Amino acid sequence: MKKFFLIVSAAVLLAACGPTEKQLRERANELCQYIPDHELLEQSRDYMTPDFYAVLDTMFYRLPAHEAMDHEWLYYFVTGNGGTIADYEVQTVTLTDADHAVATILVRQTWEDGSFDPESDVEEHRLDMERVNGVWLMADFDGHKADCIRYIANNRREQALREAISLHLTSLAVQYAQGELFIPTLMIVHETDSTVYGDFWIYWYTLAGDTLRTVSGGNHSGCMTVDWATGMPVITDFVQTDDGTGYEVSARRIFGTHYDIYHNMHANQDVREAVRQEQLREYILRHDLDIRYYQDYGWPAVAL
Repeated sequence: MKKFFLIVSAAVLLAACGPTEKQLRERANELCQYIPDHELLEQSRDYMTPDFYAVLDTMFYRLPAHEAMDHEWLYYFVTGNGGTIADYEVQTVTLTDADHAVATILVRQTWEDGSFDPESDVEEHRLDMERVNGVWLMADFDGHKADCIRYIANNRREQALREAISLHLTSLAVQYAQGELFIPTLMIVHETDSTVYGDFWIYWYTLAGDTLRTVSGGNHSGCMTVDWATGMPVITDFVQTDDGTGYEVSARRIFGTHYDIYHNMHANQDVREAVRQEQLREYILRHDLDIRYYQDYGWPAVAL
């Protein structure tokens, strides 16, 4: 009987110390104001678990520049790009254990004057909450934490592969007239776990004030063999297209079913220059350089 009394007393005490539904709903409403829609607010750090804030911070601010469409779901957590504002309503909050809860949230799109957008539907979203040091914080939203972690891992793998390709191209770049900076342009056509097909361009530049001036350049297209045995990529072989009259035959043989994609990429100078500009911008940002233009010999400077 005494044991039963102690168990009941402990349960009553735990219930008394636990949050009420009203308190959880109020906190969920407060957390909704820090859902990272279009941008991650600095003050969100105080309303999110450290690991959730860290992955969002990496996604928003610490990856190389990409088109918004690459992770549009992140920029548009609850609103699109139509200029509306999200209006949140916490529908339910359910405790899953003493330190975790799930809130179901209804989101409506409103205009600046507070009126609802009649063309948008009411959407249901999930907000995960976790109690850390006695404070309820946002731990996830619609499962995006896993999406972010996966995206970051894929990005780091891609960056490692690009660095390995650039390192391999360095051995070919010594054949060219050299400048101060070697910055290749890498256009990847197709990847497998052990191969990467691409249209790779070697460029040497010199610095003239805020302008990169092209010293030399050339194309090296083909298929590289990649070894991931150590966890980091190493290029072990590179089969290149032939020069001159043997080019097309060799390109078709090497690229196979990917030839049309390669050809459309290789033959389109506008596409090549757009990729070149993007990768030059990433290089400049990564190395904190004060460069605003690049210029090929005999051509006007191009703004970056």
